Amino acid sequence: MKQYLEIGKIVNVHGLRGTVKVVPWCDDPEFLCEFETLYLGKEYRPVIVTDARLQKGNVLLRLEGVETMEQAERLRGQILYMNRDAVELEEGVYFIQDLMGLQIVDADSGKVYGKLTEVFQTGANDVYEVKAENGTAVLIPAIPDVIVKTDLENGVMTIRPLEGLFDAL
Repeated sequence: MKQYLEIGKIVNVHGLRGTVKVVPWCDDPEFLCEFETLYLGKEYRPVIVTDARLQKGNVLLRLEGVETMEQAERLRGQILYMNRDAVELEEGVYFIQDLMGLQIVDADSGKVYGKLTEVFQTGANDVYEVKAENGTAVLIPAIPDVIVKTDLENGVMTIRPLEGLFDAL
């Protein structure tokens, strides 16, 4: 499992005092505002967040040591990461990154349907794309009636598919 997960991208400068505008890559932009330390770029350089606030679905961040518009401008296009150890997830809640590539197995027959290749966040519930060996993709709803068990350690998600869901395979 990756230690550092992408959480947003610096897309612009806001004002004259070094504030950066970030497009959040998480379920809720407020989640990004909760961090005291984020990590910048592929080097995961730690940056201290001195202020974070929402603005029209984006996040405005003040980072320690970034005091001018010019300093902030140099950060444009950078990806921000979070350390997974900084977050305590509720039972049954997972990082999308950790679900990718899980083998999808039938709870009753043991049949392997394929691998989880995409997560779509639809609002009501997430939808998982499962790709079979032959390349056929099937969408399954991420609801308790379908998802029986998620075992990240062994890389397996056990499901009980709705009737007819995998007829195309």
